[in-house]
Amino acid sequence: MQGGGLVRVRLDIAYDGTEFSGWARQPQRRTVCGVLEDTLSLVLRHDVRLTVAGRTDAGVHASGQVAHTDLPADTDLAALVPRFARALPADVRVTALRPVPAAFDARFGALRRHYVYRVCDTAWRADPLRRSHVVTWPRPLDLGALTEASELLLGEHDFVAFCKRRDGATTIRHLQCLKWTRESDGLLAAQVSADAFCHSMVRSLVGALLAVGEGRKPVDWPASMLLATERPSVITVAPAHGLALIGVDYPPDAELADRAAVTRRVRTR
Repeated sequence: MQGGGLVRVRLDIAYDGTEFSGWARQPQRRTVCGVLEDTLSLVLRHDVRLTVAGRTDAGVHASGQVAHTDLPADTDLAALVPRFARALPADVRVTALRPVPAAFDARFGALRRHYVYRVCDTAWRADPLRRSHVVTWPRPLDLGALTEASELLLGEHDFVAFCKRRDGATTIRHLQCLKWTRESDGLLAAQVSADAFCHSMVRSLVGALLAVGEGRKPVDWPASMLLATERPSVITVAPAHGLALIGVDYPPDAELADRAAVTRRVRTR
């Protein structure tokens, strides 16, 4: 429990990013954070401010987004999920709420984020019912080449070539998983996990790898970009609608404070 009779609450969130201008609040734009904070504040009759695990870009989806806020300790959390469902628009949902320790921080406490990016390279193109969540690719993609090129990117590197710089933010990240699979319906899915991602990193990695998959670039080309000291113009950012945040991992409760302290340290080469 927090001072002032508050308790920290974790929110699990899902949304279709098609009609949102990303997570973060922006003047005169419809954003996930703006819709959630405004709706939750209306339902609870007091201001709600959310801290989120990953600020997704415009058009990016989520099934496993996580945020936290502090609410009055006497709030009936079990009743809030259906109340929020009635008040929220159909393209965003709070799927669960639960109390967490005061040290829980949705952003800085995270161990890793998990994304999936789906591409359709079949001759008949993407299923019309999934067209808002799958990128149609006009040329066949080589799964073996995608896999080989992806493995060369794993580990801790400066991913400045694959990121849009933000003032004061590091571009050093630990890429823990980048794995492509051919799903039963023919789609190609890239599973991507890291301790954190910088702006546009996943989509830039996918864009570079697709160039390898269709044979325009050699398998070692994306990894060669890790030597860059600034973002090159040759890397294409893949379309947003193929990407979804599907999960966020956190340490045990006893390790939350230590994890947040480690994450706040700016990494350098």
